[in-house]
Amino acid sequence: MPPDSNDMVTPDQLDHLEKIYQQLHAAPELSHFEEKTGQFMAARLRALGYAVTDQFGHYENPHWTCHGVVALLKNGPGPTVLYRADMDALPVQEQTGLPYASRVAMRNENGEEVPVMHACGHDLHCTLLLGVAAQMQQRAAQWSGTLMLVVQPAEESTDTGAAAMLRAGLYEKFARPDYVIAFHSHAGAATGTIHYVSGYAMADVTSLQITIYGHGGHGAAPHLCKDPIVLAAEIILALQTIVSREIDPMEPAVITVGAIHGGHARNIIPEEVSLELTVRCYQRSVRKQIIAAIRRITTNLGRAAGMQEDRLPVVKVLLCGPAVYNDPDLTSRAVQVFRRVLGEESVKPTKPVMGAEDFALYGMEQKIPSAMFWLGAVAPERIKTHEASGTMLPQLHAPEYAIDVRPALRTGIKAATSLLLDLLQQK
Repeated sequence: MPPDSNDMVTPDQLDHLEKIYQQLHAAPELSHFEEKTGQFMAARLRALGYAVTDQFGHYENPHWTCHGVVALLKNGPGPTVLYRADMDALPVQEQTGLPYASRVAMRNENGEEVPVMHACGHDLHCTLLLGVAAQMQQRAAQWSGTLMLVVQPAEESTDTGAAAMLRAGLYEKFARPDYVIAFHSHAGAATGTIHYVSGYAMADVTSLQITIYGHGGHGAAPHLCKDPIVLAAEIILALQTIVSREIDPMEPAVITVGAIHGGHARNIIPEEVSLELTVRCYQRSVRKQIIAAIRRITTNLGRAAGMQEDRLPVVKVLLCGPAVYNDPDLTSRAVQVFRRVLGEESVKPTKPVMGAEDFALYGMEQKIPSAMFWLGAVAPERIKTHEASGTMLPQLHAPEYAIDVRPALRTGIKAATSLLLDLLQQK
């Protein structure tokens, strides 16, 4: 079926949105500190006629203010659709060379000054949401129901914005949606394309900390000590056998020890070592199996090292987040819409990834149909250049990550608006 040739957004509207994108890109804010970005988005949505609530959400940390934004456009009877964008940036030093590149530095949660960059496309997500908001307001005669726009903070954090907004009663205070959708920039896909996964699309994520105790002393007399660094090394290696020897080979799973903290001097055996881990899988049963295996291995290696029962390693689960599950029926419906308005060749299936997204929380453990789609964000000629040279494109979170803004916005607005109009069809 040939695509609908009429672009929804005019060149003047694209000019306006591109300036907004550049403004957001040049002024990033870290997770939990998105005050100005939240105020900016709330003001823009109010100007479009939406009923806006800002600073919505409740973090577990009482010292943080949640800068979530909820914007409602009620347009008669019908379903409620939640469309979400995230707005926080990352502690990355930008190296794109763009004229509007971020030069921002700010203090993080630990009081350390760090460079800040939109290296995951959240600036594009916010700009896209504003473009879609304007289109839905202009096309109110074509749909009926309630559109709920959520501009979410702290997607990149362990104490996430999605959890904070749901904890504050997002669905109880506003509306429980019938559908939940989102778009995410794709660092390896050409502009003009939409990519989709039906079913499990992104991983269930668990963050853990293992504290390994020892008996410290002089590095020249290890026989008089219990060395937690050696025990940590044994644990790290043993954990690698869980996926290879305990998990069904047909079940994707990852265990990564991303940080080791222990010791202060080369000739001192320390009292303890801390390991920080991330565990990724799709099935909750696999997560449970992996955590149980981590506990078993660390505890028994501690015993094998001769540690007393009250000094055995301690495994602490810091965070569990569900997998992103794209409802098959909603995904199929969306794909049909995308193919109609963009063309068959522009809508492509892709593979699940082991990255994680707190977007999964909005689906309330699959009780509400939800789906996230990948929006091509790289100029096709740039992809060809990298393929010809055999070099890799900058990926999400990379300091060189740069978006081909206008084409991405044009495609995203057309795809997202068309899907919302389909989901909010007049009866």
